[in-house]
Amino acid sequence: MIYITRRERFNAAHKLYREEWSLDKNAEVFGKCSNPNWHGHNYELFITVKGNVNPETGFVIDLKELRDIINARVIHKLDHKNVNMDVDFMKGKMASTEVLAIEIFKQLNEPIKARGAMLHAVKLYETENNFVEYFGE
Repeated sequence: MIYITRRERFNAAHKLYREEWSLDKNAEVFGKCSNPNWHGHNYELFITVKGNVNPETGFVIDLKELRDIINARVIHKLDHKNVNMDVDFMKGKMASTEVLAIEIFKQLNEPIKARGAMLHAVKLYETENNFVEYFGE
């Protein structure tokens, strides 16, 4: 078993809030991340795939194919978008980094499996100091 990781970047805006809560309660729970005027991040996304090396190609997965999957299913949907309003796979979900990483995993899992590899992890940096990792259920 070998692991290979692809890094991508995207910029996106979001806010953390619950519509059924007051502005004060949202501010109390989510702090400045609940700013009604949104805020943005320069995200770094690391996708780790695992599997056996194909003896013919020497690859676990063709990195060009992995790049294309990530771009089509995630980056093009998120880059320079509002996570709360513009991203189909985030509709109706809390736009936290934790939830975003889980939903990215769901977007990538099947297409990667279809190419004979397994999605091992999604690591998503929101800032240089804060990141989440999700390994599936």
